[in-house]
Amino acid sequence: MRTLQQTPPPHAEETGHDPWPDASGQSTDRRRLPGWLSILLRLAATAALMAFALRSVEWHKLVGLFNQIDWRWWVAGLVTGALVQVVGAIRWAALARPIGFPYSLGVFVWRFFEGMFFSLCLPTTIGGDVVKAYRLADSTHGRLLAGCTVLADRLTGLTALGVLAGAAAIGKEASLGTAPTFAVGGGLLAAAIAVIWLGVGSLDRLLSLFPEPHAARQFISRLLPYQLRPSLMVQAVGWSLIVQAGGAIAVAFMARGIGVNLPLSIWFAVVPLIALAMVLPISISGVGVREGGLAMLLAPSGVSSEQAVAIGLLWFLATIITGLVGGALFMLDRHPTHAAPPAA
Repeated sequence: MRTLQQTPPPHAEETGHDPWPDASGQSTDRRRLPGWLSILLRLAATAALMAFALRSVEWHKLVGLFNQIDWRWWVAGLVTGALVQVVGAIRWAALARPIGFPYSLGVFVWRFFEGMFFSLCLPTTIGGDVVKAYRLADSTHGRLLAGCTVLADRLTGLTALGVLAGAAAIGKEASLGTAPTFAVGGGLLAAAIAVIWLGVGSLDRLLSLFPEPHAARQFISRLLPYQLRPSLMVQAVGWSLIVQAGGAIAVAFMARGIGVNLPLSIWFAVVPLIALAMVLPISISGVGVREGGLAMLLAPSGVSSEQAVAIGLLWFLATIITGLVGGALFMLDRHPTHAAPPAA
């Protein structure tokens, strides 16, 4: 398997410093923890979080839940989750094609599932994003630009996540009905889109802050298609709402398999919050964060610790299987996409 790493600029090894420039354009001397120590710390955090999630679990009850599970509901959740990933790839393609990645949808779906596989192997879900950017191009410049498309994809996903979770949480806290909750969600969505629109519309002003030969100026100039077509980001937020809602529905299906039948509004509030927590570089593949978060957030709805942990494990199992599909795709094609975007 090819080692995934950035390629430093020429002569970087002569300086002994980190060759990547900071916001001022100057190189920085970054000191990081050794890789083995970082992994060891995350393993320890994962074990601690999982122990915390299991602290009040009665094992015979947990085993009993798995003995009685209706696997048809779990399969429904697995299929729904896989379809959600395809929608995520459509969103990514919509953001990547306008700035120089004119590939077929199949390429983006392929790379998206590969990213899921590496999210399982690497410490956080962000690791899969890095691999997706690496695999979409075959040059350092192209990978930086691909990383920008992944960042835009992640930003729209987090926007939709916040809107969905915020609306559901406010609706639940204020005991609102379905229509008022949708109204709250519409207000949050409008505010989020306004912020994105203003941010994308300011790209040219940001560009003017850097001198002509600056690398950051060249990089930002590649993003100007987003300013010319701000509807791209708005459309991506729409796709993201489908992704987040679909992910919540997938987990709700799995929960039905062990007899937990809660309103979708609860899942729309709980699942996005846990997905957001799993992005943080705390545990490996979100283990412990997922189970502990479900136990904490579902307890007010009458869900026992055993049921919450079981749902988390079923969710993780579905994630593993979907990720293994990406691993198989990677083994079939281990080379980056051989068509770098056009030069700026």
